[in-house]
Amino acid sequence: MSTSLPAALAAQAAEITSPRSTGFLVITAVLAIALLLVLIIKVRLHAFYSLVIVSLLTALVAGIPTGELVGVLTGGFGSTLATVALLVGFGAVLGRIVETSGGAQVLADTLVDRFGEKRAPLALSVASLLYGFPIFLDAAFVVMLPIIYTVARRLGGSLMLYALPAAGAFLTMHALVPPHPGPVAASGILGADVGLTLVVALLVGLPTWYVAGYRLALVLARRTPFLPVPELLGAPSTDQPRPRFGVILLVLLLPLVLIFGGTASNTAVTNYGVDEDNALVVVLRLIGATPVALLITSVLALLLLVVRPNRGKVGSRMEDLVDDALAPVCSIILITGAGGMFGRVLTVTGIGGALADGLNAAGLPIILAGFIIAVALRVAQGSATVAGTTAAGLLAPAVAADPTLSALQLACITVAVAAGAISFSHVNDSGFWLVGRFLGLDTATTLRTWSVIATAVGLMSFGLVWILYAIIS
Repeated sequence: MSTSLPAALAAQAAEITSPRSTGFLVITAVLAIALLLVLIIKVRLHAFYSLVIVSLLTALVAGIPTGELVGVLTGGFGSTLATVALLVGFGAVLGRIVETSGGAQVLADTLVDRFGEKRAPLALSVASLLYGFPIFLDAAFVVMLPIIYTVARRLGGSLMLYALPAAGAFLTMHALVPPHPGPVAASGILGADVGLTLVVALLVGLPTWYVAGYRLALVLARRTPFLPVPELLGAPSTDQPRPRFGVILLVLLLPLVLIFGGTASNTAVTNYGVDEDNALVVVLRLIGATPVALLITSVLALLLLVVRPNRGKVGSRMEDLVDDALAPVCSIILITGAGGMFGRVLTVTGIGGALADGLNAAGLPIILAGFIIAVALRVAQGSATVAGTTAAGLLAPAVAADPTLSALQLACITVAVAAGAISFSHVNDSGFWLVGRFLGLDTATTLRTWSVIATAVGLMSFGLVWILYAIIS
């Protein structure tokens, strides 16, 4: 499936051909981003309305036919929500259960007791690094939020001191490391071995996480004004005993186990010829899909942390808990979908493809060309996964034409493409809005923190993998 994704994206974009020149489209994209920042930062118009209005204006100026306009806007909005809404919804419910049951307090106390108060940001970053290995950034971040909130409340520091190092860890894992979709798809397109790509990604990613995801995050957090903990996930309940540490650990680790099972079954089918109609494979694939894994886990959390402590006498408590969890995140989900809408408009205009074609023809070293093409696509349309897979597709003919490339070199090129795809996160990236709004950040602060960390992760990981590539060449 991954090998056909760039072609599918190209065909999708080709359905709507903008009559404007490349130069005009690039200028339009720059002005659109500037207008969006003005509306949000200066005019203080809500980000949801700002993104929809700018998406509409950009599509009109770029020459997208009016008959196709609504389809482009709703297509980008809907495709983003199809990915994000279930993850955020189930993740928010799970997070609220963990928070209101007192489970977040149990985990926070354990982490602080083991690492010490001074190393609490490191503890949260390490935990996020491990938790973000199999789970997509948006879902994993939402589930970790109650623990981050609780540590910040207990120690009395700014939320940024604890949230940014965790966000940096999630960014690093999501950007570079299989089984996340960007590096997996890129490795398939370029013909790189996924296992070897994983090894290279970890060799590059661990020092990148420590320097750019953790240390830099601490510096940025200390330079940011004090940020209180929002009451987004509610407060711990006082009318029931705190759950045991083992129960909370089960609830948090279960989605990892389920997702790992699904990944393993996919690998068995793809690489080892296991029949995809095998009953065990079918089951593992079903329960290993991230939305299904979070659904199962959130239902189990309701049973273990709400129904069981109250001996089944919950009344409307479960319904109220879910309503209270979903209400605060509705705005976040809508903003995230609108960010996907804006990215879709920029994609179908052909801006990203034009930039990538020019760079692809510039005669750069193949590993540098892959990185820069991915950066251009990331800046143009926002999605790290789309940027990485499309850049890999554009680079694939050059890779196929060079039979001297070793398996390790192919893995390095794949990681370089993934590094470019995570850099320069800004207002057309749904993750930008997701993390910023869950932390209660304004747009300018999100640009000064999240965007800086994402760019540092991309640049440092590329620098390290290029050094490795040069050594083995």
